[in-house]
Amino acid sequence: MIAKLKGLVDSTGLDWVILDVQGICYRLFVSHKTMVQLPSQGEAIALHTEMLVRQEQPILYGFATPYEQEWFNKLITVQGVGARVALALLSALTPDDLIRAIQTGDKVLICQADGVGPKLASRLITELKDKVKGVEIVTSSIDLNVSSSSNASDVLSALENLGYKRAEAAPAVARAIEEEGVTSPTAVLIRRALGFLAAKINGAA
Repeated sequence: MIAKLKGLVDSTGLDWVILDVQGICYRLFVSHKTMVQLPSQGEAIALHTEMLVRQEQPILYGFATPYEQEWFNKLITVQGVGARVALALLSALTPDDLIRAIQTGDKVLICQADGVGPKLASRLITELKDKVKGVEIVTSSIDLNVSSSSNASDVLSALENLGYKRAEAAPAVARAIEEEGVTSPTAVLIRRALGFLAAKINGAA
């Protein structure tokens, strides 16, 4: 089984990335949240992988973190949730969001995912409730990096005001803080984050 792939980003699509691993190119389907964390074309990345066989065809799914992969495997155990729906859920919600929604019975939040209606949301809550009982929310490294700077929230707000979604902007802000330092001026962090976002868009074009 292929557990992890390390290679260069060859190209990307709406929900997939082709990873060049020493000349062998693998297509991996990914969530939106993993997609926005990918580097630019030609840059290196390591993705955790899960391989499922559908109609005798092996399909690879990629994840930026083991935590996301763990929740992918939890979600596909629910009746009516295939790999595509699981990715849709992980695109709309973080694993922490899912835990909160399941613990509180928040069907509206779960229904934010494409292809998920109230009946399926209810089934998810019912079938996964025992698995999240007493589970504490894990704060992602992106959130930790963003919150580590006193002006990071201002940078994030500025990017959101420019039309970027939080899921797209947060990784860029985290990288900007990592490279410029937590005490850097807000304007410097905004310029650096915008540079990462522009490189991401150009690389996907």
